[in-house]
Amino acid sequence: MQLNIIPVTPFRQNCSILWNPETRRALVVDPGGDADALLSFIDRNSLEVEAILITHGHLDHAGGVEALRRGLAERAAPQPVVIGPDERDAFLLASIADQARHFGFEGLENATVDRFTRDGDVLEYAGCRLHVLHVPGHTPGHVVFVDKAARFAFVGDVLFRGTVGRTDFAYGDGPLLVRGIKEKLLPLTAQASGAAYHDDITVVPGHGGLTTLDTEAAGNPFLQG
Repeated sequence: MQLNIIPVTPFRQNCSILWNPETRRALVVDPGGDADALLSFIDRNSLEVEAILITHGHLDHAGGVEALRRGLAERAAPQPVVIGPDERDAFLLASIADQARHFGFEGLENATVDRFTRDGDVLEYAGCRLHVLHVPGHTPGHVVFVDKAARFAFVGDVLFRGTVGRTDFAYGDGPLLVRGIKEKLLPLTAQASGAAYHDDITVVPGHGGLTTLDTEAAGNPFLQG
């Protein structure tokens, strides 16, 4: 599998495009905006997008879903399934336009999904098998997508290099977020695919550079103690 990260919106949110180089089948994680740039990359690489995945309902992660879907339809491409976070983020997906006006952004739209996810779901698209973990605290319905075989995780705004996601929203919950990271993410390093030995996982966060679960377990100040 090949992965390309395209920062989108003024928040420079990491939109991830993951694809199989042999079949050209792809999935897109968190298309927050700049749909033209995403479509240009998809066209240049002759990709067929099977699924659009959303970790949570904030504008910089889901504001470009509808524009991307329209752009693919205009190319007469097969329409991807749009898979949302946990349904508890539905109110955020329905208020993206309002969120955008608050920040003075243009071109971001409310997002609709074909299905929401739940903790424990398994998604199989473009040759990937992604496990869904519900890790709330940044938003009520935030989910993480984990490929246990390839040893990487799309974590949205749950975990970053040296820090964790913001929880200073009316619906935020800092202790809940930290507990979810410790109880659901950090143990994954001991769950190597089909074996009982330690194996780290690469973290693809919603902003900034990549990190690993081992790195964050050892040095992230929010996860100590």
